[in-house]
Amino acid sequence: MSAPHSETGYFAHETAVIDAGCRIGKGTKIWHFSHIMPDAEIGEYCSFGQNVVVSPGVRLGNNVKVQNNVSIYTGVICEDNVFLGPSMVFTNIVNPRSAVVRRDQYVETIVRHGATIGANATVVCGIEIGAYAFIGAGAVVIRDVLPYELVVGNPAKHIGWMSEYGHRLHFGADGQAICPESKEQYQMVKNRVIKVRKA
Repeated sequence: MSAPHSETGYFAHETAVIDAGCRIGKGTKIWHFSHIMPDAEIGEYCSFGQNVVVSPGVRLGNNVKVQNNVSIYTGVICEDNVFLGPSMVFTNIVNPRSAVVRRDQYVETIVRHGATIGANATVVCGIEIGAYAFIGAGAVVIRDVLPYELVVGNPAKHIGWMSEYGHRLHFGADGQAICPESKEQYQMVKNRVIKVRKA
């Protein structure tokens, strides 16, 4: 097993492939058979499971957790504290054809701070997943997802709201909800959720 790279402080397993020209923050761990390609930008204290591919130009913030068998394609941007579940899928071309080269037509997808994408979910390119949104396992996401929104199914549909700690929020007649774990308070304002205050 490889030791941490002393010049940057990140760890890569001996089976991982780290291409020249990528940037990897300190404390990041890259495990078996993963491949980080040129010009990828990875923040600090990220974690990559087995068989992960990070394509050129991908930008990942700090503390991004990527589970096994995830390919993060060119055009994807993930902010801090994003969770990508096992075998979830990104796309980056709207209308791919094997015989038609569209490498200059990659479409950007943005995953905002703290969002979770569940196992085996598929995210169609060109959308934005809002901060702390929660995508259920196996969902197929074809539209933007609001901050704190919980979506499931194929195509993914709204079924509720989630707290920053990952619990369902139940809003009363006054439009307020409290996370059962953190005790933080949330407010519904024009069908959008905002965090009012910390506990």
